[in-house]
Amino acid sequence: MTVEKTSDVTFDLEPGFASVYAAFEAVAQRNLEKVALKFEGETVSYADLVARIENTARHLRARGIGKGDAFAAFGQNRPEQLYCYYAAAKLGAVFVPVNPNLTAAEVAYTMDHSEAKVLFYDDAVAETAKASVSESRLVPMTVLETTLPVRLIDTAAVTPTDDFLIIYTSGTTGAPKAIILDHAAQMKGPAALARLFGITRDDVTLVALPLGYLYGLSTAAAVTLQAGGTIVVLRRFHPRDVLAGLVENGATVFHGVPTMFSMMMEYCEQRSLAFDLSGMRKLICAGAPLTAEVERRFMAQFGKALENYYAMTECTPVFGRYFDDPRPLPEGSIGRAAPGTTVRILRADGTECGPNEDGELFVRGAATLDRYLKNPEMTEEAMRDGLFRTGDLVRYDENGFYFITGRIKEIIIRGGANISPAEVEMALISHAGVQDAAVIGVADRIFGEVPVAVVVRRHGSQVTQEELIAHVEGLISDFKVPRTILFETQLPQGKTGKTDKKALKERIEPLTATR
Repeated sequence: MTVEKTSDVTFDLEPGFASVYAAFEAVAQRNLEKVALKFEGETVSYADLVARIENTARHLRARGIGKGDAFAAFGQNRPEQLYCYYAAAKLGAVFVPVNPNLTAAEVAYTMDHSEAKVLFYDDAVAETAKASVSESRLVPMTVLETTLPVRLIDTAAVTPTDDFLIIYTSGTTGAPKAIILDHAAQMKGPAALARLFGITRDDVTLVALPLGYLYGLSTAAAVTLQAGGTIVVLRRFHPRDVLAGLVENGATVFHGVPTMFSMMMEYCEQRSLAFDLSGMRKLICAGAPLTAEVERRFMAQFGKALENYYAMTECTPVFGRYFDDPRPLPEGSIGRAAPGTTVRILRADGTECGPNEDGELFVRGAATLDRYLKNPEMTEEAMRDGLFRTGDLVRYDENGFYFITGRIKEIIIRGGANISPAEVEMALISHAGVQDAAVIGVADRIFGEVPVAVVVRRHGSQVTQEELIAHVEGLISDFKVPRTILFETQLPQGKTGKTDKKALKERIEPLTATR
């Protein structure tokens, strides 16, 4: 019999409200005069925010969008995307946020697959939007700035199990996966995140992640709004704008991916600049492994610690550091199980792993996908006994701290021995001359597959392949050490800011074809 491990933090999973909008409105009514949102010099109070959401709902109804109807928003970060999020919740409609980096073909697929009736777009993506769908489905996002006459809006009978969001993930092969999240997920998830990170009405969260993805839309923005706090929205990420914005707005919380934090450090190092981040309470890093070297450098540069956080679009939150837990994290740990989370770590034969043993992570979080849109086979394959199959290798210690050790699909098998690229990457990045690194497996006539590293040097570094190999040999087993290291000025990035290993592999394989 296997034993399920759950968070030891008491957490009520029952939202107590019928819809995301009802939960938000209850918070807004207690904070009407408080600043909810800042954007490019404009300040929006909670009272103003409620009015703008109501106005957006009127615009949606005027275009025939009601309960169960899907519509999309496409563009750089703007407050209108959040108005759409809550207006959809009010009407019982289904919101489809679209990442601004998508191509016309990808946007067209998203619109057709989701059956979205309308695509709101901004100037930054106008050309792409117009090449994606027919003019009859296009609406400039600026239209939502027009105040429509006040009239009664039919109140939809929304329930917690009604569909609310369709989130498209950036898959590396095939069509993107379309993840359905219901109202309950978008109430329980933010509540669990607020408990984990200690988000309150006193927090100011700067949002530079794309609102076209769940990490920016929900984890960064909606969590703070649904706690009664203030969000500062930037159109897009730039290290200078983020660092200045954190200081100028008295921000207390910022969410990013490792690439963002590396770019913030590089920006300051190359220009000998300093920014006072002493007011920051939480600098949260997710989306890719956060290495000890990046953590160390960030602390040395800014005097503030970065905090690992682990979740997926399908399941949020999973692991992180509790704001009120004084215990230091063991080196390499991602934290403890988040509130409302059930965790199982299984061997290949389905039996339960013990402490300090790697296995595949199966999890159910406070917010877990309802299904993949139009793909029951994928949904069935992804779930086991109500838990989501992550494909990640994880272990835990005797004190309930978890460690992400690799991706099953990325494991490199060299002569029958398994190599986790993440472990090798961490060893490479621990060298002072390395800014970033990615490890992929390439075909080898003797071993079947071997690791090859692609490294981005730090500014001013001249570190060589031989020096890096010698450095890594002192940290990991010999069979894991990459004997070929290639140097690039940057790693290819996917649309969410993660390293695009598929693109990297396609670029590198021809260079190693004679192996």
